[in-house]
Amino acid sequence: MLTTTEKNISTLTHLSTLSQYFIPFGNYIFPILLWSSKKNDSEFVDANGKQVINFQLSILLYSLVLALIAIPILIYTFLKNVTVTNFTDNCDFVFNHFDTANITGIVILAITSIILFGFLKLLEFGLIILAAVKASNGEQYKYPLTINFLK
Repeated sequence: MLTTTEKNISTLTHLSTLSQYFIPFGNYIFPILLWSSKKNDSEFVDANGKQVINFQLSILLYSLVLALIAIPILIYTFLKNVTVTNFTDNCDFVFNHFDTANITGIVILAITSIILFGFLKLLEFGLIILAAVKASNGEQYKYPLTINFLK
C-alpha cells in the first residue's frame, strides 16, 4: 500500500521538471534531488524518479538532434544569400536572390524540424501533467518515446 507521502513526492518529482521554464536545467536538478533523497525509502518513488530522468534525457537528445538538423541548414541558407559589397567602405550587406522561390527542400526540412521541436515541447508539457496526475493516484506511469538510460 502506498502512503500519501510517496504519492506526493512522486507527483512533485514529475512536476519539478516544469521548473525548466524558470530555472535553466531545473528539469534535471530538482527531479534528481527529489529522487535521490527518497529512492532508497520507496520503490514507487524510485520508479517514478527514473522515469522522469529518463524522459528528460530523451527529450534533450531529441531536441539536440532536431537542432543539429535545423540550425546549420538555416545558417547556410541565410549566409549563401549574403554578399559583402563594399563592406569596408559603407558597411552594407546585400541579400541576393532572397525570396520564396529559392526555398529548397533542405530548408523545408529545417522548418519541419523546428515545427517538430515545438510539437515535442507541447507533448512534453502534456505528458508531465498526465504523469503527475497518475502518480498522485498511485499509478505507475511510463512515458512514451523514452529511452531507458537508468534501469
